[in-house]
Amino acid sequence: MSKRIALRRTTLLGAALGLGLMSQVSAAASNLVFCSEGSPAGFDTAQFTSATDNDAAEPIYNRLVEFERGGTAVQPGLATDWQVSDDGLTYTFHLRPGVKFHSNKAFTPTRDLNADDVLFTFQRMLDRDHPFRKAYPTEFPYFVSMGLDKNIAKVEKRDPMTVVFTLNSVDAAFIQNIAMAFASILSAEYADRLLASGKASDINQQPIGTGPFVFQRYQKDAQIRYKGNKDYWAPDRVKLDNLVFSINIDPSVRIQKLRRGECQITLHPRPADLPALKQDAKLKVLSQPGFNLGYIAYNIKHPPFDRLEVRQALDMAVNKAAIIDAVYQDAGQAAVNAMPPTQWSYDSSIKDAPFDPAKAKQLLEQAGVKPGTEITLWAMPVQRPYNPNAKLMAQMLQADWGALGFKVRIVSYEWGEYLKRMKNGEHDIALIGWTGDNGDPDNWLGTLFSCDAIGSNNYSQWCDQPYDALVKKAKQVTDRAQRTELYQQAQRRLKAQVPITPVAHSTVNQPLSLRVKDFKVSPFGRNVFSDVGID
Repeated sequence: MSKRIALRRTTLLGAALGLGLMSQVSAAASNLVFCSEGSPAGFDTAQFTSATDNDAAEPIYNRLVEFERGGTAVQPGLATDWQVSDDGLTYTFHLRPGVKFHSNKAFTPTRDLNADDVLFTFQRMLDRDHPFRKAYPTEFPYFVSMGLDKNIAKVEKRDPMTVVFTLNSVDAAFIQNIAMAFASILSAEYADRLLASGKASDINQQPIGTGPFVFQRYQKDAQIRYKGNKDYWAPDRVKLDNLVFSINIDPSVRIQKLRRGECQITLHPRPADLPALKQDAKLKVLSQPGFNLGYIAYNIKHPPFDRLEVRQALDMAVNKAAIIDAVYQDAGQAAVNAMPPTQWSYDSSIKDAPFDPAKAKQLLEQAGVKPGTEITLWAMPVQRPYNPNAKLMAQMLQADWGALGFKVRIVSYEWGEYLKRMKNGEHDIALIGWTGDNGDPDNWLGTLFSCDAIGSNNYSQWCDQPYDALVKKAKQVTDRAQRTELYQQAQRRLKAQVPITPVAHSTVNQPLSLRVKDFKVSPFGRNVFSDVGID
């Protein structure tokens, strides 16, 4: 079944950019400054799951297939079309001719994109003995948590412009999955050059892609600079001469810069700032229901959280209504399940346990947990769409659980370190969350809570065989009604076992200058700057 989808073409113009970090604006150039909230750990998207990292790499790369701007539909990217075999196990992709890779001071490509680049991109993730992976040892959390490392049997080059993927079992989410950032296509020629020069790790700090913007330089905690790709395969989509990410952890600083015209788009405003932003005649605020979830993850490998009664007690002692009122204000709704209500297969019959601190104390006594037991609660150092103020939430939970007799110590680290340590399972309890990546239920229930996701996105370290069997089976059928029933069974199992406490789904608000035209808020929390203009 051949899938051919025409790419949209939209006019773009530029906005204002300061020279240095933020100085005089050049009226002659077409420039745009984006106030981002954190420093990326790097630009090798396959090894990262944070939106901060993916945002920073988004301008540089393309995938075989890509999501339409502002939507969940998949359209052609570096593949012009593809076919799926009748048994659902073979995917044949036909590559777009004439696609050029970027250049930098150390590398100038000698050829256009071909099948070798696709093979390198996926073989590096599939083969632990791959020469490049040995030279630059990395893990690939998305790839593994989705089970692609086990389900992709082989990737073959049929001819220079045709690539064939063969799966071991049907994966109903396969096309959606490979439209995600981790599947960005890398240059095999650049990788060979780096390997030969002993600089394999430069693939993470000096990235080469095919995307609409070319990486220039990165100064941690300050800025990332890109220039418009004059040789982009869809030239009408690139009208910006320069794109700059101005990195500011403090939301008040980002808002000040937006109001002064030092950046044209920002993200994650504090709920308290929204009324003033909406009244500013020079700004507009794009809002939409968030395809996200903020939650509390209990590390079941750390006693006493290995006991179900303890997790149940902590869960029913969370004053969720108070947290939503104080932390999310008018921009959040209580979460019950491990995914948002707008995700198909959501089970609306599931209900929260009542808020009941007295019963929680009884459960802890029955479990033998003594008053004064010390636990750590990890709080994110940055704002995320699913949690606008993790520090305040942690303080409120500290009070809720302190009333049960726990001594709660709040812990935080720099964002990249925070994620790394959580993946290693160093926390007792952590505040974290998720913005959906591809519109498929597996992106929540499999990516976050499956056994395969331990060490990547499963911060509860929870491996439950009945749950895992349901999620795996749901990926192997293509009928949506069947998949829905399986995913709803999985949701009920997860709710009963309490590896997490869902807290809230937040409304996404994106402030930007009135001069910005055709910027679209992504349901997946991606910030895409092709097809964006300035009046």
